[in-house]
Amino acid sequence: MAVVRPFRALRPVPHVASLVASVPYDVVNVAEARSLVADTPLSFLHVTRPEIDLPDDTDPYAAPVYERARANLAALRDQAPLVVEETPSLYVYRLREGSHVQTGVAGCYSLDEYDAGVIKKHERTRPDKEDDRTRHMETIEAQTGVVFLTYRQQSTVDDAVAQISRGEPLFDFAAPDGVEHTVWRAPAPLMTALVEAFASVPALYIADGHHRAASAARARRVAAVGDAGARDRFLAVAFPDHETRILAYNRTLSDLAGATPHAFLEAVSGRLEVTPDVNPVPDRGHTSMYLAGRWYGMRLVAPASSDDVVGSLDVARLQDQILGPLLQVADIRTDPRVRFVGGIRGTSELERQVDGGAAAVAFSMAPVTVAELLAVADAGSIMPPKSTWFEPKLRDGLLTHLF
Repeated sequence: MAVVRPFRALRPVPHVASLVASVPYDVVNVAEARSLVADTPLSFLHVTRPEIDLPDDTDPYAAPVYERARANLAALRDQAPLVVEETPSLYVYRLREGSHVQTGVAGCYSLDEYDAGVIKKHERTRPDKEDDRTRHMETIEAQTGVVFLTYRQQSTVDDAVAQISRGEPLFDFAAPDGVEHTVWRAPAPLMTALVEAFASVPALYIADGHHRAASAARARRVAAVGDAGARDRFLAVAFPDHETRILAYNRTLSDLAGATPHAFLEAVSGRLEVTPDVNPVPDRGHTSMYLAGRWYGMRLVAPASSDDVVGSLDVARLQDQILGPLLQVADIRTDPRVRFVGGIRGTSELERQVDGGAAAVAFSMAPVTVAELLAVADAGSIMPPKSTWFEPKLRDGLLTHLF
C-alpha cells in the first residue's frame, strides 16, 4: 500500500514564493532559462539550471556546473530567504488553470515502494539524464525536482485534502503563464489522516518525472553520507486520476525519407483512409497530418488484439503504420529527424515548423487518457517515448527535499 511521509521542507518565506518558484528544469533550454531569469534574480532556475550563470560554451555536465548549483542554493537560502520547516510536514498543492483544477498531496514517498513496483512506471529513462540529476542531487544534497504522481481516486484522501484546503494557504500566487499555485501546510491531526488515507491506496503511478524518481533511487544507492531516512524517500505530489490532465505530444519530421510531398501523401493514402482539410485536432483513433500547407486526417488501424494496451495507443499506431514503414523511423528516441512538440504549444506551432522549413511534415495527436496510462503501467508495459504531456506543471523551488 502507498506510503507518504512528512518531511522538513526547504521553502521560501511566503512573500517571495512567486519570485523563487520556477518552471521545471527540463521544459526550457538554456536560452529560454536565461530569458526567464533576466528580471528575477531569486528564480530557482539558478539552482536547477546553473549553467545559465556560466559562459555560453560551458559543458552543462562539467563539474563547475554542479558546484555552481551548490553555491547558488546557498546564496538563495540567504537572499530570498529560504527556510527549513521546524517540524516535518505534509502539504496540499492546488493548480488552477482556467476552469481546470487539480489538488494533490505533497510529501515524501517511498523509494522502497518505487523499487518494488508499488509506485508504477510507464516510461523508460535515459542514463545520461539520470547521470545528470543524480550528480545534481549528490552535489547540492537535496532533491529539487518534484515528481508528479497519480492514483485512483480515494474518498478518504479527498476528505482530508478538502479539510486542509479550507485553511489559510502558505503560498497563493499566479505564475507568469497564468497558472495559479496554492499550497497549504497540513496541521498535525490532518497530516495523520492523510498518512492513514494513503495506506488504503493500492498503487501510485508516475505521471511526470520518471528521471527525477530514478535519479533519487540512484542517489540513495551511491550515497556515502547523509541522513539515510531522508534518502529513502523522494519528493512528489500525488494527484487523483480524475483531476490529472494529459495533453497531446505531437511529432514533426525534418524530411520525408527521400519522397516528395505528393509521393508521400500517395503512400499514406495507400495504407490508411485519408481525408483532406480536417480539424488539426484529431479524435481518438485518428491523427491529423500537416503537409505542404494543408491538413489531412487519417484513420489509424486498430491492433488485432484488444488486449494490446500499448499497441492500441494512437502514438504507437502512428509509429507502426506511418513513421516506421514510410518514414524509416526505426527508433523514435534516437532518430535526429524527429522533434516532439508539447500540446501546450498548439497546432499553430506545427504549422510554423513546416511552413518555415524546419520540418517537412507534422502529426497532431489525440492525447493519451489517464485510464490508458494506468492500464499500461498495470500491465508492466512501457509507452512509446514522448507519449504524454502533462499540464499544468508543478513549480520547482516551493518545496525542496534536503538529504
